Amino acid sequence: MQPFDFFPRTRIVFGEGAFARLGELARELGFTRTLIVSDRGLLEAGLVDRARSLLDQSGIASCSFHDFDPNPDTRMVEAGRVYAASRNIDSIIGLGGGSSMDCAKGINFVLTNGGNMRDYRGFGKAARPMLPSIGVPTTAGTGSEAQSYALISDADTHAKMACGDPKAAFGIAILDPRLTVTQPRAVAAAAGYDAISHAVESFVTAKRTSVSDLFARDAWKLLEAHYERVLEEPGDLEARSAMLLGAHEAGVAIEQSMLGATHACANPLTARYGTAHAVAIAVMLPHVVRWNAEAVGARYAELLAATGRDPGPHAGDRLASRLEELARAGGLPRTLRDLGVSRADLPGLASDAAREWTGTFNPRQFDAAAALHIYEQAY
Repeated sequence: MQPFDFFPRTRIVFGEGAFARLGELARELGFTRTLIVSDRGLLEAGLVDRARSLLDQSGIASCSFHDFDPNPDTRMVEAGRVYAASRNIDSIIGLGGGSSMDCAKGINFVLTNGGNMRDYRGFGKAARPMLPSIGVPTTAGTGSEAQSYALISDADTHAKMACGDPKAAFGIAILDPRLTVTQPRAVAAAAGYDAISHAVESFVTAKRTSVSDLFARDAWKLLEAHYERVLEEPGDLEARSAMLLGAHEAGVAIEQSMLGATHACANPLTARYGTAHAVAIAVMLPHVVRWNAEAVGARYAELLAATGRDPGPHAGDRLASRLEELARAGGLPRTLRDLGVSRADLPGLASDAAREWTGTFNPRQFDAAAALHIYEQAY
């Protein structure tokens, strides 16, 4: 069995209405002056004001930062650092989707340890303590609230950088399914599919452990069973709860096992074309599953069996077909042509994908030739 070192750094507070405990939980971590990092949409929706009110009731002063995009980059993180430094904060709250979580962690890195995000690419490069923090996801997607990594784009090259450190993990994650009910259908579809990809990829990586298996398998069962339901009945809180918990569990699995070729192929699409991460994932995942099946077909059969589906003799094809069915339910693109990708760009994309860190964890050897084959299948 693969050795592992499993130390959960994030306390999980889960349940309908859990967000009301924000002030109480922040006090437990010693917050007195906190920065709320949240996207503009949540500011306009009034959720930031609600958070500030809850903090105020607990005697905690707060300010908020919103100047970042769905793919936060090094310049946005630096702008957040400058803003945070001028407010003399002692804590951080990431409120929103993955971009809010990543930006909050990124600000924490450079505010406490100096330099810029490029200095923290990789893992364990923060030498000084970081500020206590809380993550509050409003989408069932990235599972960033369960991870010690911030995904930040290089503002010059547009390449995504994974910057991780145990100290960057949120001390508490508040999982309140009510916060996910008002998200637009397109957001729920994209975020949910991203979470599904995390469960599928983390279950088969070369780095997987018995712990990551445990979380990835349960995440897949929750997500596969409730994804379509959430899209059909957005007010179903039971389904929302399952998706939110599934996304979080997939995030825990990533922390142990990392990801694979799907994310390696998706990131260059975001860098070159500005394609939304989850949209790129939806196009690539079924093709990576079919390609990986030669090495991990039995693992894919386990996922199908876990949801009561007959794997048959070609589990990779059957799982890929189910993933395509889920993508159709979400109204997500199917091909690279749908994304406006030029066939002439495929070799360049493949070269970029081969340099992505996540590709090193893929269960089948992944290089530029493999990436080009997968891109051609997706075209």
